[in-house]
Amino acid sequence: MSIASDSTERTTADVAVVARETARRRTFAIISHPDAGKTTLTEKLLLYAGMVNEAGMVRGRKNSRAATSDWMAMERERGISVTATALSFEFRGHRINLIDTPGHQDFSEDTYRVLNAADAAVMVLDAAKGIEAQTEKLFRVCADRRVPILTFINKLDRPGADPLECLSQIERMLGIAAAPVNWPVGVGREFHGVLDLATDVVQTYKPVPHGSLAVPTESAPLSEARGTLLTDEEADKLTDEADLIRTAGVPFDHANFLAGTQTPVFMGSALTNYGIEPFLNGFLALAPPPGPRPAVAGDVPPERPDFTGVVFKMQANLDPRHRDRIAFVRVCTGRFQRDMEVTVARTGEKFRVRRSVRLFGQERETVDAAFPGDVIGIVTSASLRLGDSLCEADPVRYTGRWSFPPERFAVVRCDDTGRRKQFAKGIEQLGQEGVVQILNDPTRSTLEPVLAAVGELQFDVVKFRLESEYGAKTAISPLPYLTAHWLSGPASALADPQVRGDVKIVYDHDGRSVLLAETDWALRMIKERNPDLAFDPNPPAGDA
Repeated sequence: MSIASDSTERTTADVAVVARETARRRTFAIISHPDAGKTTLTEKLLLYAGMVNEAGMVRGRKNSRAATSDWMAMERERGISVTATALSFEFRGHRINLIDTPGHQDFSEDTYRVLNAADAAVMVLDAAKGIEAQTEKLFRVCADRRVPILTFINKLDRPGADPLECLSQIERMLGIAAAPVNWPVGVGREFHGVLDLATDVVQTYKPVPHGSLAVPTESAPLSEARGTLLTDEEADKLTDEADLIRTAGVPFDHANFLAGTQTPVFMGSALTNYGIEPFLNGFLALAPPPGPRPAVAGDVPPERPDFTGVVFKMQANLDPRHRDRIAFVRVCTGRFQRDMEVTVARTGEKFRVRRSVRLFGQERETVDAAFPGDVIGIVTSASLRLGDSLCEADPVRYTGRWSFPPERFAVVRCDDTGRRKQFAKGIEQLGQEGVVQILNDPTRSTLEPVLAAVGELQFDVVKFRLESEYGAKTAISPLPYLTAHWLSGPASALADPQVRGDVKIVYDHDGRSVLLAETDWALRMIKERNPDLAFDPNPPAGDA
């Protein structure tokens, strides 16, 4: 056999391997309003996938194990998620890449970025509260990016749970058809099972202490469940409700789901584990494998033979023992291999990936190969940024939004002269992560940068992490500004903008001028004084 023929056969075989591995990947993000049960659902999915022996709790008993996805000390102290976390595992022949995202609106910027890496999203709703403000905002981001959404109506064991009203809200407030996949057997304290609307099979549950283990189940066709799994009253009520849903509801259509015009809806309670197994099985059956990713030159299919990936998250100090910096990379095409050389499309910089890991919360293991849909961590000192495209061969520049308009501003300083070096390093790395945007005020010392954030709590995260991870005690002082606008225009106009006392000119990490204004009225006045300048509230996308 000739060398050329052998090379062709190897290439053909490799393409087949990549196609097979891509088909079994499922990569998704979980989104919700705070307290809807998103992190608890994440933990229970891990429990049913066999990745943890006992589910951790976000709040509750003092001896409860901490949730796997909430690895940061601040998250464990406050009982909230403040940063997105990647969890990768095998389940029933599939490689699952699950990204747990912050629910609180002050940390929504991290969630927006993560959605650039997902092929689908799971929207968690509180059965009693329905669709809340943050859920609606996150849904709009998914819709803009054409991300298919599965819905899990949670907390059906709580008083006031109303699955019908949740369905109505989905259609009324989000403008998307809601197609129930299963229906609850009872609600509130009477909730103890679900009916699969496609097979007419009832599955009922028995509780376990603190919901820490998989629950015992019994199953039977609805026609045979009367008098065994269900009382006569329960069977009659469930039959009537199922008939109503089938008659007046929307039948599930997989094509409409993938197109983003319909969401399949599952019922359950993450706290008690009721309905978790049907949801996990349904997710595997319905969620799409990795598809084409948007790029400057058009969508790039996963079948492209050479490796490409996009950096969607940066994280310093994931392991405090190593104090390293990890770039979370979504593999978009081809086969990633450890020790391969890649090029940063933005800069042309080349580097060899000597350390690559698969992530499971804070834990990590070395990964030698990865395929489209996988989320890997690259430990590197290369000057990577959020949104950077990594390429094995010809450059591809993937598109996405990586920064968002800030609404809160503050000055941070470190008065301990012995910790200034650690303070400067911490500020630089937290800015690279996108926790906050770092702006330079020419009227202040470089050791007193301006922080720009989407939400107030992001300042608490900066202070907490500077002190706990870098040993630099800081003071953060709020500034009165309410908006930021990036300026563009002729160099002469940028060099000498006409400003006033209630605005300030600062500079971002690329030296671009940013106008901070205290009021809309002040902003209007500055625009009138500077007709040659353009004012954009959105941070420049850059050339990643």
